[in-house]
This record gives sequence, C-alpha cells and structure tokens, in this order.
Amino acid sequence: MTSRLRGLLLLILVTAVWGSTFAVVKQLGEVLPPAVLIAWRFLIAALALLPAALLLRPARPAVAPASPLWRDGLLLGAWLIAGYGTQTVALQTTGANRAAFFTALSVVLVPLWLVAAQRRRIPAVLWAALPLAVAGLALLSWEGGRLVVGDLWALACAVTYAGFIVTLEKVARNHAPLPFTLAQVLAVAGLALVWAAVAEPGRLLPPPGAWGPLLYLGVVATALTTLLQTVGQRHVSAAEASLVYTLEPVAATAFSFVLIGEQVGVRGLLGGLLVVGATILSTRGDEAPHAELPAPAPER
Repeated sequence: MTSRLRGLLLLILVTAVWGSTFAVVKQLGEVLPPAVLIAWRFLIAALALLPAALLLRPARPAVAPASPLWRDGLLLGAWLIAGYGTQTVALQTTGANRAAFFTALSVVLVPLWLVAAQRRRIPAVLWAALPLAVAGLALLSWEGGRLVVGDLWALACAVTYAGFIVTLEKVARNHAPLPFTLAQVLAVAGLALVWAAVAEPGRLLPPPGAWGPLLYLGVVATALTTLLQTVGQRHVSAAEASLVYTLEPVAATAFSFVLIGEQVGVRGLLGGLLVVGATILSTRGDEAPHAELPAPAPER
C-alpha cells in the first residue's frame, strides 16, 4: 500500500467518524444541555491529548511567537465554542443529516469571510458555487414543508466555523500543532464549563447512560481524529483532502439513518447533492491549504 493511499484511507476514516457525531450529539442532546455536553466532551479530549502533549514537547523556538499560546488558544476556543454551541442547539430541533449539510457550507463561506476581513477578491468559481449552495439550502430547509429554527442555528454554525478557519489561518503558524490544539481544546472546555455553571448549575454531572457516547466523542471523535488527520494529511494534497472532507455530510446521513432512523426525502437528497457540489466547486478555486484544527468541526 502506498503512503498516499494510506493517507487517503485515514482521511476517509476521519471523515466517517466526523459524520457519526451528528447522530450521537443529537441523541445526547435529549439528556444533556448543550453547554454540559460540550464541556465534558472537551474535558475528555483534553485528558486524552495531554499525555502526548507532555511526551512530545516541541523544542523552544529561537524567536518568540508573535502572540502567546494561551491568547491564540483562547481566541480560537471562542470561535470553536460558538460553532459547537450553535450546532448542538440546532440538533435539538433539526435533523442530524440536514445539520451536516448546513455545516459543510463553511467551506463555501470561508472565501466570503476573507473578502470581508482581508479584502481579498472572490474566486471566479465561488460565483458559481454560491447559487448552488443557496439552492441546496432552500431544498434542505423546506423538506417536509416548513423551515425550522434549528436550520437557522445550523447555518449560524457554518458561519462561525468559517470565521474559525479564517482566524486560524492567521495564527496557526505561530505555534507547534499539538500544544496549540491542546490549548484550543482546553479553552473550549473552560468556556463551556463557565457557560454550563451559569445556565445549568444543577445539571453539571451527566447521567450514567451518557458516559459511553461522551467518551466516544471526546476520545475517538476529537483526540484520535486529531492524530489520524495529522498523519493522513502528510501524504495527501490539500485539494485531495478537501474532496475527501465533502463526504462528511454523506457519512452523517448514513449514520443518522442507521443510528436514529432519520430518512431523507427527494428534495432533501437533491438539496444535499447541491450543497456537496457547491463545496467541491469552492475548493477548486484555492489550491492553498487552509489551516484547520484537526478535530470534529462542528459537528466534528
């Protein structure tokens, strides 16, 4: 097996795990408030990442970074909790498969963020991708005859995660990957604990039945995918990786059907295909990699 094929298989596995998290989070959301769910997921992920971070400490850089690790970690953590929070709330009222397709739009929205924040020009292919994305959203949102509030929360998730990607692109090169990832995970856990303490002071401890799914989300879908994605993308180009990641909503739809019995109608299927098509098209206009946290993008 070649290293490229091995890398592709690892990224496909990562994408499948990401896709499974939508159904798991939707089920957990029935017994845990969003803040408590996020706090425990990221506390578990931090504990899983901590040994590797301590054993694989990078050498001290000759030149001090432009900004401290804790500050950049907190900044990115704030973007992440906005993404995870909006999507966890979305999954309380919308389907897991629909939320996954909405989240995939973050790839399309990144260039728009760059236009607004850095005055970059919009790539020509994005002008074709945006109408496809809007049409796909319309079909997904009105499947079943009505728009639900969860769809708007899922769209907010895509917007905030696009902001996270753009912000990370600016600061990721300042820090070693593993400590920086751990700093972000710890920041999300800390912010979620504060949120939970304020909003749900009497519900901080999960019920016994929630620990299995929480361990899966924290260890497998956050810590393990961090490692697998890092290894996989060493041997796969950014363009190829972007195409693999468009399979996430497809995987989410499959897992949602198997785990919780969700089904997609004809309009939803067509809308999902349009969103995936818009996502693939938008990646063709930028061959340069965008730095991303190798963790479950909401809902990753």
